[in-house]
Amino acid sequence: MNITDREYRKRIRAWTMYDWANSAFITTVAAAVLPVYYSQVAASTLASPAVATAYWSMGLSISLLIVAVIAPLLGTVSDVMRGKKKFLSIFVGIGVVATGLLVLVKSGNWLLASLLFVFGRIGFAGANVFYDSLLPHVAKIEDQDKVSSRGYAMGYLGGGLLLAVNVVMIQLLPGTLGPRLSFLSVALWWALFTIPLIKNIPEPHTLTARLDKARTVISVSFKRIVKTFKDIRQYKELFKLLLAALIYLDGIGTIIGVAAIYGAELGFGTLELILALLLVQFVGIPFSLIFGRLPSKDTRHRHIVMAFIVFNIILLPVIGIGGKNLLPENISGAPLPAYTSTARAVGEGEYTATSDAFSYRGSWTDQTVPAATIRAEQDRIYRRTGDRGARMDFSFNGQKITITYSVGPDHGIWNVEIDGQSLQDKDGQPTTINTYRPNLRYENTVTLQALTPGEHVLSLVNLGDRDPRSSGTVLTIAAVKVLSPLRQSNLGFVIGMIFALEVVCLLLALLLGKVLFSRVAEKMNTKRSLLLALIVYSVIAVWGFFLDSVVEFWCLAWLIACVQGGSQALSRSLFSTLIPAPKSGEFFGLFGIMEKVATIFGPLVFAAAAAVFDSSRPAVLSLIVFFIVGMILLARVDVEKGRRMARAEETELEERLK
Repeated sequence: MNITDREYRKRIRAWTMYDWANSAFITTVAAAVLPVYYSQVAASTLASPAVATAYWSMGLSISLLIVAVIAPLLGTVSDVMRGKKKFLSIFVGIGVVATGLLVLVKSGNWLLASLLFVFGRIGFAGANVFYDSLLPHVAKIEDQDKVSSRGYAMGYLGGGLLLAVNVVMIQLLPGTLGPRLSFLSVALWWALFTIPLIKNIPEPHTLTARLDKARTVISVSFKRIVKTFKDIRQYKELFKLLLAALIYLDGIGTIIGVAAIYGAELGFGTLELILALLLVQFVGIPFSLIFGRLPSKDTRHRHIVMAFIVFNIILLPVIGIGGKNLLPENISGAPLPAYTSTARAVGEGEYTATSDAFSYRGSWTDQTVPAATIRAEQDRIYRRTGDRGARMDFSFNGQKITITYSVGPDHGIWNVEIDGQSLQDKDGQPTTINTYRPNLRYENTVTLQALTPGEHVLSLVNLGDRDPRSSGTVLTIAAVKVLSPLRQSNLGFVIGMIFALEVVCLLLALLLGKVLFSRVAEKMNTKRSLLLALIVYSVIAVWGFFLDSVVEFWCLAWLIACVQGGSQALSRSLFSTLIPAPKSGEFFGLFGIMEKVATIFGPLVFAAAAAVFDSSRPAVLSLIVFFIVGMILLARVDVEKGRRMARAEETELEERLK
């Protein structure tokens, strides 16, 4: 690179800024906000939440399939035409427009939401092919680990900051305005912070366009794709790395994708889960930089960096598991004893609407519902028509319950009472359940919570003509479930304990780093750093199987943040050093298609294990297979041999042009 140091740093900043730009799409749109908005609002008119989830998954699969098909072709075309920035701009435009138009999605617009999400995901994934392929053209070989890690750190920071702003917007703005404006903010953020890359990074030169100018771009591209697959044995070390990376990255992606759902299944509160997600985002910033510098020979005091990481790996599980067993449950978030039945109320468990826990007052008429209409609910559904003021009472010992019911055109509005008093919502208004919908929909659920644990009576009271929104009097209840005691934790204490642990790790690294880790640190390279990260992920899979407290969940989230960004960044940079720079688009396109195919298996293994064992705990443990297999394959990669082959091909192409 015959440019000044100042220009070089400017290009590095511009390249890493795109990670800041596009990570907002993943955090706000793909992970945190749109899935919930889709299920609760956009797909509210579908037959059931399960159908909404199926449609959402179908849209995700379609978008990934499209990208998988076109990625290698686009990558090759960008090499031949010298068009990496051009194609990146096109796909950013597609993603930005689709994301911005999500502001128009309202209740029932599931098809529009699905289409826009598909195009948004295509824009995001397609642009990433060209963004990643720019790395070997922007950074020197010796700097690619650090630059790639810096990009991931910027992504964590940018995505986390906008998500935090979006959470505040959703809390403060009325109705669906908060989520819809959040989608618009992502589009503006993505477009604005892509400008530095477009402005400051020149289009890379291609060595192949002049060789193939006599033929059409498309024919050249297809022939090069075929040649890449046919001659993949020529890049033996690259292929081994590609196979290893796709397996372990699938495991990493699955852990990221199921963490929040797994935490919810264990009974952790929404606030705890959202804050843990933000924790991973922000803690990932310094650790991406720290872990990314571990292989660099230029890093000062590598033994301290190495020691700090290792002490975190050792002490975070110790503190988490120790906190669960030694701290009181109201601090650690460990499970409390289950609620038991009393002489007047039922305890923890699920009760159908025909059980003795229910009583009905007022004028009621039972109705027969055709089995074809209620489908899977035919053995549990209980449908009654009540006059104004008629009520259903349910006596329970607990605090939080979930009601499963149906909605439909002849259903009405029901006031919710606890112990004879109207249950107040967060705005201080009486809580009601509006079961009127133009279309029948089963398996709707609502979760209600009494102010304190103990014996309570839940009452659903028919409002009849007292509420102008009520157009029917049908009450259809499938079941009421008394949930486990709410976990209690002191997040301030837990966070303070983790920060104190970081101080201890730093002090231990300063005092013992040189003595214990000097030799190990000198031997660390990119591949060994990745192997260390995969060992940590194996520990995470095992720990996740036993995890059962808030303090453990937060320590586990912190441990994930220690290696997540660094492992992904080092994988990208190591891959880039094993490919000839003139074929970067081609090979990152190949990486794209194989990555999309591979991402199917992690969720499938997780879902299969969860279905077989009826619990997500064995499913989390099953992910260790991806990390063990990935480590075995990665250990067999001869990195130096692969780099020599890549540089030799670059030299050969240059000679052919002379």
